[in-house]
Amino acid sequence: MFSQIFAERMKHLGTETAFEVLAKAKALERTGKDIIHLEIGEPDFDTPGNIIESAVTALRDGYTHYTPTPGIHELRGAIAEYVARTRGIPVEPEEVVVTPGGKPIMFFSILTLVDPGDEVLLPDPGFPIYESMVRFVGGIPVPIPLLEENDFALDVDRLRARIGPKTKMIILNSPQNPTGGVLSKTQLEEIAHLVQGKNIIVLSDEIYHRIVYEGEAASIASLPGMKEQTIILDGFSKTYAMTGWRLGYGVMHPEIAERITRLMVNSNSCTAAFTQVAGIEALTGPQDAPRDMVEQFRTRRDVIVEGLNSIPGITCRKPRGAFYVFPNISALGVKCELLADYLLREASVAVLAGTSFGRYGEGYLRLSYANSVENIEKAVDRIAQALQRLEKHMAS
Repeated sequence: MFSQIFAERMKHLGTETAFEVLAKAKALERTGKDIIHLEIGEPDFDTPGNIIESAVTALRDGYTHYTPTPGIHELRGAIAEYVARTRGIPVEPEEVVVTPGGKPIMFFSILTLVDPGDEVLLPDPGFPIYESMVRFVGGIPVPIPLLEENDFALDVDRLRARIGPKTKMIILNSPQNPTGGVLSKTQLEEIAHLVQGKNIIVLSDEIYHRIVYEGEAASIASLPGMKEQTIILDGFSKTYAMTGWRLGYGVMHPEIAERITRLMVNSNSCTAAFTQVAGIEALTGPQDAPRDMVEQFRTRRDVIVEGLNSIPGITCRKPRGAFYVFPNISALGVKCELLADYLLREASVAVLAGTSFGRYGEGYLRLSYANSVENIEKAVDRIAQALQRLEKHMAS
């Protein structure tokens, strides 16, 4: 019965493998296994106390009702000031739409701009929801491979070759999930040159903007003439360890903001009031916690990269941003999905197959180092031992 009643579009809607692997890992934990979680992309730190207190106070002060759909004015103003300061561009509160998490900005931007048959150029490997949503609205995803030999940066020549009359949107993600790659200002300038003056919008996913280890992450919106052609996606989940708060935002041309606000009206009405108050405190309060978190991520990054490179058959580049490594496991001669399943079963380490992020992810795994140094070292040791057993089994 049910196969005949679902809308056809549901066949095109994908999922996020990290949550599927998390569910498998939790099921194994219920049987008594000690699983080390390197699969889920969320900081393992607590939300800073000042942010929590601001939300508690907001609840007690009556912030339990509807708010204006695009967000309360004070938060939109704080976001506008923050983005103006960090990207070096003028931003008005009317250009900001607050949403329950960052994903709605992806969803609503694609719904607003992409018609059936339109092409959307997107990174591969890349966050799987990009392609899922493009297919859902009838668009055509055009993957642009991120290759290890280019340090997982977008190949501008390949991008140029794939821009055509049907191109409606280009999705950028820097710092990038799953590779940890960061686009340089020069690379962004080359991309901007390709799209300026064309009817192409860049959706710039900058959710990891503050999690970089050398210098600062550049934004294509900061380049001359690109602000009007860019939608900046950002939020509080990664920088402030607020994944469960569901608080994100987009910065865009007011005409796009008006349409995305309409989608918010028809879907969510508004973002929870007390979380928006917490967002104001996050942006305007002390910034010690985010800085400390990045420094701890830097230490963990170095530990996991060194550990993985010590395992025969694995090579791992050092990521420049976010909190993921994307080691090359092709020399092991095992498909990445099979290897990820094997490591969960035999090493009790939860990781993701590179193909969870696109077909160019074959030959790689994604590991999140949002875990303690102790657990990272333990996970590397377990992986090494499990691969030794696998090698002996394959040789016999």
